[in-house]
Amino acid sequence: MKEKKEKVDYRKIIEKVKPIMEKAAKEFEEDLKTLRASRASFGLIEDLLVDCFGQRFPLRQLAQISIPEPRQIVISPWDSSYVEPIIKSIEKSGIGLSPIVDGTSIKINLPPITEEFKKNLLKVLSQKKEVAKKKIREARTKAWDELQHFSRLGKISEDQKYKGKDELQDLVEDFNEKIEEMSKRKEREILG
Repeated sequence: MKEKKEKVDYRKIIEKVKPIMEKAAKEFEEDLKTLRASRASFGLIEDLLVDCFGQRFPLRQLAQISIPEPRQIVISPWDSSYVEPIIKSIEKSGIGLSPIVDGTSIKINLPPITEEFKKNLLKVLSQKKEVAKKKIREARTKAWDELQHFSRLGKISEDQKYKGKDELQDLVEDFNEKIEEMSKRKEREILG
């Protein structure tokens, strides 16, 4: 009696790596929020973790954040006991901001960005973009290896293997295009 080989649908292999690629693009998008541009933005500080009551909370859960002027951020904590932990968190974050306590609120005035600082930001942007693209390439390699493995076992035909490779490449190109668009948008923002 011959053992029947169970067929594998190549599309399922591709569908398995799609969330990995989506996650890489989403992480890149979140990373971009932390890069300071010429204008103030919520993304610069809203996800900073603040140590409060023995736990860590994102800043947006402890205060209202507003941008009254293009280069100013005002943080209004829900409770005055949050002021000190928020200031410590901002100072330890390494994003180079100097918070000033103004009664019950905290003001952050962003200085104008120098040309040298812009160049450094563009380098960091490029590095973050490469990290995201690398994650996408790794996901593609993983899926391609799986397609080849099942092809060798006879569970995927040669035609399906190459169809899968083409669909995989289209997926990679789509995500790389999204990453490039986000990167260009942030670059324009940085160059102001």
